[in-house]
Amino acid sequence: MGQEVSHSEFTREQRLAFRAKVRDDLDCFEQMLEGSRFDFTRPQMGLEIELNLVDEESLDPALRNREVLADIGEGDFQTEVGRYNIELNVPPRPMAGDQAVRLERWLSQSLRRAGDAARGHGCRVASVGVVPTLQAELFDQPWLSDGVRYTALNDSLIRERGEGLELEIEGPTGERVESYHDTIGPLSGCTSVQLHQQVTPLDFPVYWNAATVISSLQIAVGANSPYFFGKRLWAETRIPLFTQMTDTRSIELKHQGVRPRAYFGRTWITSIFDLFEENVRSFPALLPETSDEDAKAVLAAGGVPHLLDLKLHNGTVWRWNRPIYDTTQGVPHLRVENRVLPAGPTAVDTVANACFYYGLLESFTTSGRPIWTKMAFADADRNFREAAKHGIAATQVWPGVGTLPAVDLVADHLLSVADDGLAALGLRREVRSHYLSVIEGRCRARTNGASWQVAVTEAYEAAGYSRPEALRAMFGHYLDHAEENTPVHTWEVPEVQAPAAADADREGVAQVTGRSA
Repeated sequence: MGQEVSHSEFTREQRLAFRAKVRDDLDCFEQMLEGSRFDFTRPQMGLEIELNLVDEESLDPALRNREVLADIGEGDFQTEVGRYNIELNVPPRPMAGDQAVRLERWLSQSLRRAGDAARGHGCRVASVGVVPTLQAELFDQPWLSDGVRYTALNDSLIRERGEGLELEIEGPTGERVESYHDTIGPLSGCTSVQLHQQVTPLDFPVYWNAATVISSLQIAVGANSPYFFGKRLWAETRIPLFTQMTDTRSIELKHQGVRPRAYFGRTWITSIFDLFEENVRSFPALLPETSDEDAKAVLAAGGVPHLLDLKLHNGTVWRWNRPIYDTTQGVPHLRVENRVLPAGPTAVDTVANACFYYGLLESFTTSGRPIWTKMAFADADRNFREAAKHGIAATQVWPGVGTLPAVDLVADHLLSVADDGLAALGLRREVRSHYLSVIEGRCRARTNGASWQVAVTEAYEAAGYSRPEALRAMFGHYLDHAEENTPVHTWEVPEVQAPAAADADREGVAQVTGRSA
């Protein structure tokens, strides 16, 4: 959730000062784009993965991240907005050779390390877009992580909205969530994978446009968030949930067409400056804490400003593909941050999702006529919403082929394109074949994390279990499979006995073994 701040309340004078500092930073950024040298190394993949802690027995969210992180110790894990959230930061690496295999191994080891620490506090680590057992009652207790920035973010969003936050999401079967919240609690239910790509200023719009096109495909094959507050909603419920829980617009402003703070975009771009300028001109500051940096003076003296105020403001505008400015050892660089994927289900699924994205990104930005020049932005937006609602069952509008199922588009037309891109990046043939076969397997089986969750939950309900019981049973299977690190499309839907028969079986086992049922 961005940079740390020292205050959660701000005065009018602070807001005016911050606005002026952000505009100065924007001017400096424009000058840097025109004349500065930005760092660019070989294409590298960088990942951030948000995870959840759930109680070992109940499988409800476990508000114990401070204790678990203390046992994990120093390293790549940190807090996220809710006390049941933690985040894993993956060191960047080139997408070449066997690095994808090394990444999967590193992720598996990191998840095991976190799992070992979690078990010491009676909980498990869950890599999933939205915890299916999450209920609104969780937010009646202290749920917010330690850290001023989380309190400041919560208070600022509520203050900007002026009347609390409303959720209204309807799923494909008519199930709905309609609720009102005086905190951003439900926002903590969204856990994602963020993929980073470092680019030059000249190439940034090319990569951002390509990432925007690819986003719907990522969600279609990777959706993993079908349940929220006990209801079956969108295949990737994170998308409307995050959008609505960061939406500071009144009903009247929505009707006027004012932009939400989390959104897909409105048009293809021609410069990274387009996005930063829109941030400054269109979005009020949520965390107006000014830095001590005089960016104009630093730049005039030949230095490289950190643009801390512009970065802080940029961190409170949540485009699904976001521009990033940063500095490393005094050298500036730019990144495209792709934020559309949910967490999970497994390390191998996560790496397969990354390979699919980076392969398409490379091909779409280096080969032939750019795909977005053949596609209306409205079609890309339509594809994105369709994929978020229907996941593996979504259709897509695509240049040259018309409207067709997303699984057919990916399996029959785009996997070879992704393979070409990964080959150009230097990924070994057997490695790219292995991970792209995971994506193909999902398409052929028409199964991803979201569809598997729904199938198993419905199997339990058909056998006579209540929705809460079915969700807990499904989630138990999910966590067991995830720890085995097998691709989600290979997970079976279990044969489920009726509750009475299942109880009888457990009683019989207890009589034989002498253990409690």
